Amino acid sequence: MVAPKREYFGSQVPLCEPAWYQGVPSPYYSDDHRQYRAVVRKFVDEEILPNLEKWIADKCYPKELHVKARKAGVLRRPKSLGGTDQFDSFHELIFLDEMARTGGGGVLGQVGINSMALPPIILYGSDYLKKLVVDDVAEGRKHISLAISEPTAGSDVAGIQCKAVKDGDYYVVTGFKKWITGAHMADYLTTAVRTGGKGMGGISLLLIPKDVAGLSIRKMETQFDTCHGTTFLTFDKVRVHKSHLIGRENQGFRYIMYNFNHERFVISVGTCRMARKCYEEAFLYAMQRKAFGKRLIDQQTVRFKLAEVARRIESLHSENEKIAFAFSNGVPDHEMGMICALAKVQASTTFELAAREASQIFGGSSIVKEGKGLLVERLYREVRAVAIPGGSEEVLLDFAMRQAVAKTTAIQKKSSTKL
Repeated sequence: MVAPKREYFGSQVPLCEPAWYQGVPSPYYSDDHRQYRAVVRKFVDEEILPNLEKWIADKCYPKELHVKARKAGVLRRPKSLGGTDQFDSFHELIFLDEMARTGGGGVLGQVGINSMALPPIILYGSDYLKKLVVDDVAEGRKHISLAISEPTAGSDVAGIQCKAVKDGDYYVVTGFKKWITGAHMADYLTTAVRTGGKGMGGISLLLIPKDVAGLSIRKMETQFDTCHGTTFLTFDKVRVHKSHLIGRENQGFRYIMYNFNHERFVISVGTCRMARKCYEEAFLYAMQRKAFGKRLIDQQTVRFKLAEVARRIESLHSENEKIAFAFSNGVPDHEMGMICALAKVQASTTFELAAREASQIFGGSSIVKEGKGLLVERLYREVRAVAIPGGSEEVLLDFAMRQAVAKTTAIQKKSSTKL
């Protein structure tokens, strides 16, 4: 048996990069994955990091950065988007992981949102809708956001109230949407509306152009630093042609639920790297900071803190790779609900611990927006921004167990055997 080649990339400080960057053989990654990793890292180092602070201060990044990323080979176009590029779930994992190395800020954040808002159109939309948006979004020329949450309905998607009433060949949309990431940059909105009765059975999806009459978009200030951002939408008798219905009327809840699994994977991967960034910053700081006559790393308590954070990060990264492997091998989204929900919770709790412990190690430097602790301070304010969107921790844990109960009940009924 020929031993697999050991390869090295990026930092070789232990645990500051994923294991396959530091010489640990992996069955998941091909030469194309390795080449893609190098392309993304070069783009982040040369095009994003030098401009990050300015873009955060300006509260926006240039939209043309998407086209530039496409030309550089960072944004690939696979067959599912009408292209010929290689791009599986491990390419996506690499992209999300490398982008999160910035330590927050939201640069190219619209890419992740596009990946959440476009699938319902690809999977359920008409040929007309696909021709309208897919090509431009895939090339980085235009963007699309997912408009689901409302002031009174976040994780409770079945409780949305934004109405779409039929009027001839049009739907008249009235209501509000809140926490809609990237809507100010988007050209289209994949929007959940109520077309029927109460509950999940009365929800449909509409593709709504951003420039339609009666729609206003207001960017909201956030707890975390961002040059991307989230918005509040007001629909005041917005008229949307019936040709913009995605799939079948009153079937939107099912489309949304399938879509959420990929969204949770996206959040989990980026969050894992942000947790790793907390570890990296804290570890390197502890190696050189002295207190009470010795380095912080020479304190057993500090080593224990770092070890606990590191083991959780490594476990989370392995979980994300397991999910990527499942997606890459054709496991359908609707079978990934429980595993993606648990991974997303593992991600936010891991990040929360990492940010806390990094702050403790940095001490006073972690509570000011300057100096050595600047990045840790910024990351600390990112924690809730991943713990809540895409389903809060409490909702997802309950969801996972309800799925487990439902599947076990079905097995028992089929076998007539009590477990």
